[in-house]
Amino acid sequence: MFSLLQKGHRFHHTVSFLSGLIDQCPSLKSPSNSLKLIHAQLVKFGLNSNIYLGNRCIDLYFKSGSTKDALKLFEDIPSKNIVSWNLYLKILVKCFDMASARKVFDEMPERDAVSWNTVISGYISSGLFESAWEVFLEMRDRGVRPSEFTFSMMLCCVKCREHAKEIHGRIVRNGGFNSSLVVGNSLIDMYGKLGLVEYSLAVFSSMEKVDVISWNSVISGCCKSGYEHFALHQFYVMGSNGFKVDEYSVSSVLTACSNLRNLEKGKQVFCFSMKMGFLGNTVVSSAAIDLFSKCNRLESALRVFKESFALDSPLCNAMIACYASHDLEENALELFVCSLRENIRPTEFTLSSVLHSASVFVPVEQGSQLHSLVIKTGFEVDAVVTSSLVQMYNKYGLVEFALEIFSNMVSRDLVAWNTMILGLTDNGKLLEAIDLFKKLFESGLHPDQITFSGVLLACSYGGLLEEGMAIFSSMEQQHGVAPINEHYTSVADMMIRAGMINEVIDFFQALQCEPHARTWESLLHACGDYENLDLVETIADRLMELEPHSSLAYLIYLANTYEQRGRWESLVRVRRKMEKATRKEVVDISWIGIKGHTFSFEANPTTHCGGENVCSILGFVKQDMATEYDDVCIN
Repeated sequence: MFSLLQKGHRFHHTVSFLSGLIDQCPSLKSPSNSLKLIHAQLVKFGLNSNIYLGNRCIDLYFKSGSTKDALKLFEDIPSKNIVSWNLYLKILVKCFDMASARKVFDEMPERDAVSWNTVISGYISSGLFESAWEVFLEMRDRGVRPSEFTFSMMLCCVKCREHAKEIHGRIVRNGGFNSSLVVGNSLIDMYGKLGLVEYSLAVFSSMEKVDVISWNSVISGCCKSGYEHFALHQFYVMGSNGFKVDEYSVSSVLTACSNLRNLEKGKQVFCFSMKMGFLGNTVVSSAAIDLFSKCNRLESALRVFKESFALDSPLCNAMIACYASHDLEENALELFVCSLRENIRPTEFTLSSVLHSASVFVPVEQGSQLHSLVIKTGFEVDAVVTSSLVQMYNKYGLVEFALEIFSNMVSRDLVAWNTMILGLTDNGKLLEAIDLFKKLFESGLHPDQITFSGVLLACSYGGLLEEGMAIFSSMEQQHGVAPINEHYTSVADMMIRAGMINEVIDFFQALQCEPHARTWESLLHACGDYENLDLVETIADRLMELEPHSSLAYLIYLANTYEQRGRWESLVRVRRKMEKATRKEVVDISWIGIKGHTFSFEANPTTHCGGENVCSILGFVKQDMATEYDDVCIN
């Protein structure tokens, strides 16, 4: 009996000793090798079948990256408990083998909340939100009570307002978790992303305890919902209440200043971030670049980019978008190529900006290569990227390619529809643009001002007055979209093309806003044979006020009109004005693609690469032509 007690004592002592060694493994230099030595001791003492020690080893093998050793040890445990199965499930999920993980989950002899949470987490990490919701609903039907971690995960999957309120109600029915920072912060973040700022603030106010993440979520939600001024106020209140702001607080406030185009306030926040040492964070630096870009401070944005400590995706995205918005497409593409060489994986925002630049600058072949990169990186299902692809092909004039991409889109938002309608209009597919406008209503989406701009422009180009006027009349009456100058311009152009000069003038007088200069110009040319010369003079004077840099063109038109009608005194007066008028010279530029490289040529032939050689060759050609001409004359 005593010997048995001694053996039992030695057994427990050995188990305790080995358990202590396992605890020390993470702090050692090579935890994986040390763990293998301990594993060998387990086998030596016959303890490899011990559930407690086996589970500890599986967990540490997995955390140290030795997945194969963890799986092998799991197979060696004869009688596995729920912890063993959960660890095995966790390994399969983390290795992104969700098919095997779901099969194991369905066949598990016992499942607890950890098992359900592990599978839900795996589906969310893989982007399979619908599958995550199915498991969550099944979990509820099986009577398993969701934990705080369960709800915090599910709140990340919510995409619509009704769904958000529904899951919030479930949280309240399951105890509310008012003391849980994780659930509360997740609710604030969810409502902020959906634009429900009042709900976000209500959750914030009802929380027993808040932290920096809670404040950041509120500020970020206000910025995303158009409450930038309130976000700035919350930032001030956060500091007044003794909370120490961090990089995410500053980046959100910089975004608010950027949306407001408030450079002075943005500079103050930027100086504060420098003082706090936050510029080392690329999220803050990228927000500063975006601020300076939107406030037309390109040099400041470039300086922040060059002085950044590291190069990563947010920083490159911000600078590429900055270049693209300032019509520096070549710089945007050069930076994109540099980021690829630095192994920086492009995001949907990177590709969208680059595709926009490509449609302006690069040849079709390179645009097709970018399309291949989109497919390779898996962003062909992203609505923003596919809309940019549609826009690029429309700019190239390849409407068939654009239509094919548009038709194959998984989910078409209003931006995609507008891009395609405008693309068809710009490429002369006017009837197709109007038909697509009608199909938009069948999709359940509602048109906006950009939609009507595209379809009214199509009616204007095609001279479809009746259909265009019907669409214009339905804007406010049926769809609640207020017309803007672009819509009035298209309607006026339709009337001018139909020869309805008097009606256009009455239309202008009824407008509450100034017509666009292009509309006045169309009306000026339409009045060429119009007997009312006072009207021609009035329109020309108005155009010279709106576009003083183009006044010479309008003066020439007036001079020709006076000459045709024998108004010699007026002709002399206009020609004197023409002598004084100055015109800003526009430097023309052309692009040509040779062997994958794009070369730009300005009006000055010596500015481009190799310009001197080109001039020399042209000199020789000119000399040869002169020699041949002399020979012909002699003969």
